[in-house]
Amino acid sequence: MNNGILGTKVITQIGLLVHDIEKVSQAYAEFFGMEKPAWFWTDTVDKAQTEFRGASSEARAKLAFFDMGSLQLELIEPDRHASTWREHLDAHGEGVHHIAFVVEGMKEKISLMEGKGLKLVQKGEYTGGRYAYLDTFEPLKVMLELLENDK
Repeated sequence: MNNGILGTKVITQIGLLVHDIEKVSQAYAEFFGMEKPAWFWTDTVDKAQTEFRGASSEARAKLAFFDMGSLQLELIEPDRHASTWREHLDAHGEGVHHIAFVVEGMKEKISLMEGKGLKLVQKGEYTGGRYAYLDTFEPLKVMLELLENDK
């Protein structure tokens, strides 16, 4: 059997939206008996080249990561600017926002998914790679994030 559209079946990350990253990261740290990770801001639009629904966006978010073995738990506290994070948090409250997969050939994967009616919602750059969120709620009941790391 093939590895489908993405070329992988390995979920690398689960992303959760939160209102208070300090409070929630402390709760996870205590629950799992782990050290609380430091949070950091995503890059500004000039560096991240953030686009939301096809337009440039100044959206930023505080991020904190818990490495849970083969899976990473990402906590996301968005700022007030238009983004998939802000939109989803405002509409649905705190909780799961996405599951993520590491892919190769980001542009090709996005094209394949859009060819199946799965729309690109947000994309941007981070140090060492790029990300893209695709609206897969109708068929898969969750947003997918694609991550492509530079080699």
